Amino acid sequence: MELDEMKLAWQQLDRRLAEQASLQRLIHRGQGMDRLRRSLRPLVWGQSMQIVFGIAAMLWGISFWTTHQGVVHQMACGIVMQMFGIVMVGFAGRLLFQLQAIDYAAPVLDIQRRLARLRTWRVRVEAPVFSVLGSVIWVPAMLMLIQYDFDQWGDDYWSHAPGLARHLVFSGIVSLALVVLVYWLIRRVGHRRWLENNFAGSAVRKAESMLQEIARFEQE
Repeated sequence: MELDEMKLAWQQLDRRLAEQASLQRLIHRGQGMDRLRRSLRPLVWGQSMQIVFGIAAMLWGISFWTTHQGVVHQMACGIVMQMFGIVMVGFAGRLLFQLQAIDYAAPVLDIQRRLARLRTWRVRVEAPVFSVLGSVIWVPAMLMLIQYDFDQWGDDYWSHAPGLARHLVFSGIVSLALVVLVYWLIRRVGHRRWLENNFAGSAVRKAESMLQEIARFEQE
């Protein structure tokens, strides 16, 4: 009888230990997911600010080309700026949608997959596109600002300084070439991973590290 009672006591102790371990994993996961959610907030704020700037660029472009209709090169500058704003808003909206789609109650592997897709988007699409656009978008912006000065006299900058536009366009091409050159050199010297991590952003890297920690704890 004493042996049976001892076996029963051991079984109850095993169940309690298992329940305690399960509870501890749940608590650790909950705390980890809270930290994960907080770690991604800067990315949400950054994309929200990008939407604001994108809307501002889009409205500026629309305002410019609609008030300079009939002048092809002026309208082109405004339309390019409008398209740049649309790209900013669209890209930020897509990233926010990806972040919103993360289910923090889902298995860690599922969250890691979603985060991996987000990283891929930032590294292979978003970063290259904005690197290219960022190196040349200042050209139409400068031409638009210059034209505002000539608008006071109802004139066109092209009539007085046609070489200025060509010089700015050439400078934009040089700027784009430098971006491509720097990207090629970084990859050439073997720092591709460093470059991709910077493209992904510190928030994504921190979230990936937290998920790895949670996964290790759950496997123990």
